[in-house]
Amino acid sequence: MSCKGVSKKFCRHLKKSLWYGVKDGVSEICFGQSSSQLRKDEFWALDDVSFELKRGECLGLLGRNGAGKTTLLKVLSGLIKPDKGTITLKGRVGGLIALGAGFNGILSGRENIRINGAILGYARSEIEEKMEEIIEFADLDDFIDAPVQTYSSGMSVRLGFAIAAILTKPDVLLLDEVLAVGDIGFITKCLNTVRKLMKDSAVIFVSHNMQFVSQFCTHSMLLEKGSSSNLNLDIQSGIEEYLNTFDIKVINVESDCLEVSEYEITNPDGTRIECSNGVFKTKQNEKYNLKFSILSKESLSVSLNIAINDNPSNHVISYRVDQEFTLKKGDNTFSIKLGALELNSGKYSFMVSLSDPITNDCHLRLDNQCPFFVSADKMRWGNVIRSTRVKTIN
Repeated sequence: MSCKGVSKKFCRHLKKSLWYGVKDGVSEICFGQSSSQLRKDEFWALDDVSFELKRGECLGLLGRNGAGKTTLLKVLSGLIKPDKGTITLKGRVGGLIALGAGFNGILSGRENIRINGAILGYARSEIEEKMEEIIEFADLDDFIDAPVQTYSSGMSVRLGFAIAAILTKPDVLLLDEVLAVGDIGFITKCLNTVRKLMKDSAVIFVSHNMQFVSQFCTHSMLLEKGSSSNLNLDIQSGIEEYLNTFDIKVINVESDCLEVSEYEITNPDGTRIECSNGVFKTKQNEKYNLKFSILSKESLSVSLNIAINDNPSNHVISYRVDQEFTLKKGDNTFSIKLGALELNSGKYSFMVSLSDPITNDCHLRLDNQCPFFVSADKMRWGNVIRSTRVKTIN
């Protein structure tokens, strides 16, 4: 697959869009080409996008909502025509670009499989031969003869993915957020299927879940306002670049008498880890300690809470500290054993809070402290609650 200088423009207003469409249609008929320049109220949904993808490779297409990811997949699949640039595809293209795309809601799941197979050019006997395999993969045995309009979004995705992966057997597979609504069992099945397809196919995978992207994408490309940045040979670099486009939501509870500062990440032996541009980088399951200082303007009894948050500020590892501390007036330094960082690929930060040990009233809470980035080879599920001991340093 080759994509060179591909651009696609849209108009923000319906009436003008229809008028421009008529003018472009007449221009193509008369002169063989349409306007390649922006007109009033138009914008580039894709702007000079280029990349190459070979069999056995999986491109993680990253970007915020509205960046142009789905538009690019629609152009690649032939659903819409680019205004500029060239696309070269070798072999059959299959994909799942929208939930239930191409399904007739009145017809049953089984009938939709037959229709989709016929559209793809398969004989009735070939479709029937694959029918049970598709139904089994989609896990729709009890609902396959029910109208598709009664399916949930997850059921529609399972059926669409099963058709794309099993019936099509594509040379180029386009997947747009197909794992966003599936349960863990279906997600695992999809991941394993994509790995098998990658042996003979080129795959483009769109997802906002960096754990899935890091699992099987071989490289990545970041889209920002329709433009593509460098094609990253290192998938972790692409994920980091994508996560850096977001501002983490900070929920801070300030205090007049307490201040937390001088964060350090150290090895278990106490040696300091150097940060690059204020961000610490590590691999999955490495062991570290967190060291920080609390400046108190008065003597105060507190309980300490520590957590590691992911990029959307959800707790992924919570540390239970069964200790009560009496802060002295002035500087108080603490060292906490973090243990193994059982984290998926992504950007993380610490949450530190101090509260009253009796009433649990919060004195101070600080989010997005000491950010760090983790690269991982394996995926884990669920959150972790871990007991730890805190060491005070005079």
